[in-house]
Amino acid sequence: MVPIVAAKIFYEYDTAPKIQLSMMNSSVDDMYSGCTKKMSQRVENKYFKKELQDKFFSTVWKTAEQCRKKSVKIRPNIDAALTENHLQAICLYTAGGKNKFYEKFNSLVLFNASVYTTTFPYHAVHFWLTTAIQSLKANNKTCHYTYRRTTANFSGKMNQTMRFGSFTSSSFRADLYHFGKETCFYIKTCSAAFLKDYPTLRSAEQEVLIPPYEKFKIVKKAKQAYKELKDCRKIYVLESAGNVSNLNCKLAAK
Repeated sequence: MVPIVAAKIFYEYDTAPKIQLSMMNSSVDDMYSGCTKKMSQRVENKYFKKELQDKFFSTVWKTAEQCRKKSVKIRPNIDAALTENHLQAICLYTAGGKNKFYEKFNSLVLFNASVYTTTFPYHAVHFWLTTAIQSLKANNKTCHYTYRRTTANFSGKMNQTMRFGSFTSSSFRADLYHFGKETCFYIKTCSAAFLKDYPTLRSAEQEVLIPPYEKFKIVKKAKQAYKELKDCRKIYVLESAGNVSNLNCKLAAK
């Protein structure tokens, strides 16, 4: 499970920097609805080969191999649609470590909508993470109630709609204190998927991964405590409000 900062940062006198929750229209939010097969072929035959030429990506991709091999061994029949590339992408994204691929990747996903069809560098991982979430979700269509802790000072208004704008980690656990207590979220998500034992840390963090395109409504704001969150400075309660994919199949249509 990894941290993420999603939105515009602004400063006020005598306060810490705030991050304004928004619809993150700068997000690379392709959900590949209606073009999955075409994009799968293009990723395999074009983008992945090109991206492996980058030394940094080639190195971090290789470091996720051992995790992927273990994931293949424990993959149940119900998840047969998850390919080895899906599993390795999950391992890479959840790995953390000194290379911190997820930080670079998340930053690009958050703000690279304008160059999605030209210079965006990680089409393969974006596609495999998105379709892995969708595949896992197809086997469990119920909405999930999850928690998310952060060290960031997020700001949002009641009844506002927003997106996190990147692949956003949340958890069935409320006690992952090392992720912070400045702003916490209690989330009803209907597009995210429970990653089961597939992350690098397996099921230790009970990770539920939210895709960039899921939209939420802020239905409540609380301080200190809500549900199992007991120590957060402020808490936003979010409910899923559908999906918004501004870039749906834009790359496939190119």
